[in-house]
Amino acid sequence: MRLAATLLILAACAAAASAQESGALAPPLDLRIEDSGEDNGVGIDVTWRRMEYDAKATYTVLVALAKDGPWHEAAKEPGAGGVKADEPLPWWAWSSDLDTRLIRVTKRDSLAGPQPLLPEENPATKFRAKTPEYWWKVVVATEDGLRWESQPVQVTPTGNFFAWSKLNTFLYMGAFTGILVVYIGVARKRTLWIRRIAGLDAVDEAVGRATEMGKPVYYMTGRDTITTVSTVAATLILGEIAKKVAAYDTQLKVPHTDAIVMAVCQEITREAYISAGRPDAFREDSNFFVTDDQFGYTAAVDGMMVREKPAACFYMGYYYAESLLLAETGASTGAIQIAGTDADAQLPFFFTACDYTLIGEELYAAGAYLSKEPVLVGTLRGQDIGKAVLLFMILIGAVLTTLGQWGGLGMSSFVRSVVELFKAY
Repeated sequence: MRLAATLLILAACAAAASAQESGALAPPLDLRIEDSGEDNGVGIDVTWRRMEYDAKATYTVLVALAKDGPWHEAAKEPGAGGVKADEPLPWWAWSSDLDTRLIRVTKRDSLAGPQPLLPEENPATKFRAKTPEYWWKVVVATEDGLRWESQPVQVTPTGNFFAWSKLNTFLYMGAFTGILVVYIGVARKRTLWIRRIAGLDAVDEAVGRATEMGKPVYYMTGRDTITTVSTVAATLILGEIAKKVAAYDTQLKVPHTDAIVMAVCQEITREAYISAGRPDAFREDSNFFVTDDQFGYTAAVDGMMVREKPAACFYMGYYYAESLLLAETGASTGAIQIAGTDADAQLPFFFTACDYTLIGEELYAAGAYLSKEPVLVGTLRGQDIGKAVLLFMILIGAVLTTLGQWGGLGMSSFVRSVVELFKAY
């Protein structure tokens, strides 16, 4: 329910305004001054029905902090200006009325210049002052010198608890969350099928080859910080590969360029060795910090590869210009190389120098693919179903939009209403 104050000027107000007097205008019909909906308390809406004299009239909205003034100009627009239908809001949250004029006020004039209606947050205290109790009135003047002025009314803009224009987004989020929850439950009861990813099937081969050759496995988590999705995915994959390394009793080396990522990976590796039943084989220095300099890190890792000639190299995460330098050096040592990244600019280099490459979302799916953890597998399947539904909705929207362009079908209004269901506001 909108918390708003409303000024409604009816026929009785017209009589009170003495419209019959010389130089007076008939008051605008259904004039309202009310709090703007769909905002956080920053605006006031002034609306009225379309009048015959609007084309030659100017509407001025005045604001004051007291009923008796002093009055300041808050907005001034021609009567033939905007209408409610011009607002970019959906049909369930806003009336698209072509016959109702609209002026939205978000600022007021003062000695310090235009000021927002909603007080600014104090940067020191992080609090806002209470919104003042504003008084408003509307002045209508025509080119002929006729003038009409409304009575003052008190309206204070207030924030709305729920933005109804975002209702569709809220419902979609709820629906997709429901899909995820359902498939997580299904994954806990039975095994869900996941498309075969050749690069992940080769993990056992790569680790086994390292064991046979008595050489280490190198694992890189990319150049980004722990806050990026690709780095998080890389750490999850590290946990699964570390379990296999522990089971095969092979040496694992994880050079890092970010200290926080290193700390996270140390704990993930420790848990992996414990899960594999080999806590005694865990080495704290298997995860080590090199440098945060891009090419300093690349040169150091390349040097270690050339000296130790690892049997397997994994490049997971987000990479930049160092991708080709790392992958080419690893290839020159004869190592099996498996890469995975969502940095599309680096994919050609990994395609060329690596045996297998995980592309984009395959990197995100790798953790679920390797671990078969029900929560991860269910989430993966739920995301796929959600994307399928989204693609279907896009297809339907494209068809309806195409039909809507054919005015002869009389579907323009219907199609516009349907399309609004799929827009973000």
